[in-house]
Amino acid sequence: MGILTFDTVSKGFGDTPVLRDISLDVAEGEFVAILGFSGSGKSTLMNLIAGLEQPDAGTVTFKGLPVKEPGPERGLVFQSYSLMPWLTVEGNVGLAVDAVFPRLTKAERRDKIVHYVEMVGLSHAMSRRPAELSGGMRQRVAVARALAMNPEMLLLDEPLSALDALTRANLADEILQIWERDRKTCLLITNDVDEAVLLADRILTLTPEGTLGQSFDVTLPRPRDRGAMNTDAAFKALRAAVTTYLMDIGIDAKTEGARVLPNVTPIHGVPVAVAKAQEGLLDTRFLDFSQLHKVYPTPKGPLTVVEDFDLKMDRGEFISLIGHSGCGKSTVLTMAAGLNPISKGAIKLDGRHVEGADPERAVVFQSPNLFPWLTARENVAIGVDKVYPRASRAERQDVVDYYLERVGLADAMDKQAADLSNGMKQRVGIARAFALSPKLLLLDEPFGMLDSLTRWELQEVLMEVWSRTKVTAICVTHDVDEAILLADRVVMMTNGPRATIGKIVDVDLPRPRSRKALLEHPDYYDYRQEVLDFLEEYEHGATPKPKPTAIAAE
Repeated sequence: MGILTFDTVSKGFGDTPVLRDISLDVAEGEFVAILGFSGSGKSTLMNLIAGLEQPDAGTVTFKGLPVKEPGPERGLVFQSYSLMPWLTVEGNVGLAVDAVFPRLTKAERRDKIVHYVEMVGLSHAMSRRPAELSGGMRQRVAVARALAMNPEMLLLDEPLSALDALTRANLADEILQIWERDRKTCLLITNDVDEAVLLADRILTLTPEGTLGQSFDVTLPRPRDRGAMNTDAAFKALRAAVTTYLMDIGIDAKTEGARVLPNVTPIHGVPVAVAKAQEGLLDTRFLDFSQLHKVYPTPKGPLTVVEDFDLKMDRGEFISLIGHSGCGKSTVLTMAAGLNPISKGAIKLDGRHVEGADPERAVVFQSPNLFPWLTARENVAIGVDKVYPRASRAERQDVVDYYLERVGLADAMDKQAADLSNGMKQRVGIARAFALSPKLLLLDEPFGMLDSLTRWELQEVLMEVWSRTKVTAICVTHDVDEAILLADRVVMMTNGPRATIGKIVDVDLPRPRSRKALLEHPDYYDYRQEVLDFLEEYEHGATPKPKPTAIAAE
């Protein structure tokens, strides 16, 4: 028997079962990652271990004793930081020290706080309050606070999911270093396959029905190097196996029309209004960014955020724009949308200068911004009615239904937006953008707020709809795999300020694409390595010296 045991545990809320017949053992010192998706019961499982919930059936035991309530031997780090805003870093960690070690002298207390703050690399921020810290730094404080309780088991409930990719990777590496130093038993809930493979001894999966799925032993030697894993055959095989399994159990279990989406045949043909809107467009240099600059006034003088951004796109091309946080990706996108004035240079679309917002440039943001009191159909219809003023009402409705069917919402067209899941809302946002029959589709981290399964599924939805329309598209992302999966070219930006194009990678992979197929393609990891190498070069705000051979932005 391990340090933690679940014996046929079930848990539900009201008439809704969440976990069913869970049995598992966790050995002392083991690092276990639990992968699952929204609604699979991951957080409920963690709450049972922490003693915040009690099972309806079965037993949860820690070191042979039933778990009845929270205890300091099980340190919990949530997705949200839950720090005391009026206390400094030292004060927040001190709360945990005081709770577990109330009899320490002042000097001993200070030494213990300093020890755990140093462990998460925040010695320089001891006197700062949470409002003065970045999201990643606040999450480090939460980890330090949990460690300061000296728990026998560390429980990490998606502690990194709200962070940008670079901060997430750095904090995951720190958690790994801490674990390797103390070898505490650790349970991590995550929706990131790479994170699970990098950190864990064993990966457990939860099915959408709330049962334990397949288990994967991670036998990769430690210490594990994140960069080296991209060329490691065993890592790639395990990554493919876990990803394929999760997609099979997750996407097949979806009921929002996704199971038939790849072969969906709408009741309508291609809408006449859509066909007409595609006539008479340029093919080459369809979108032209010419020496683009963005300068903001500040009290200390002008701040150049984007400088000499120069890029030409052909009609029907799909480009991914990637770079570290603050590199100006979204700034370029909002200028292309006409939502952000151009300081210098020009953007031309189909031979005409971009000036102000226009439905010919459709934008999908991270949050879809639907009218909550309107149905999915009504939300899409608002734009369609404006874009096709000369079309009949039946033709306009034809356009709306066509794209809602394409994104797998055939059965939810008349649901109010307020009643839709986050993934369904983003589907409506994608349908709304395509329904405008735009000349240019602009996607600003459209899947950034979604869990992995929903993100994977909507990427496939996006690719399926795009393959039918071939609309010219730019997608801003921080996700390397997403960038390669979607794009004909990956455009990488240097760090800001004065951010510009640093490198362009042509992605010569067959279309139509699927995540499963790409993981098995011999060239996929070479493209991935190119992008990872560039991002690593610019990591931590570094500005590498220019290489002797400049890279053309064309």
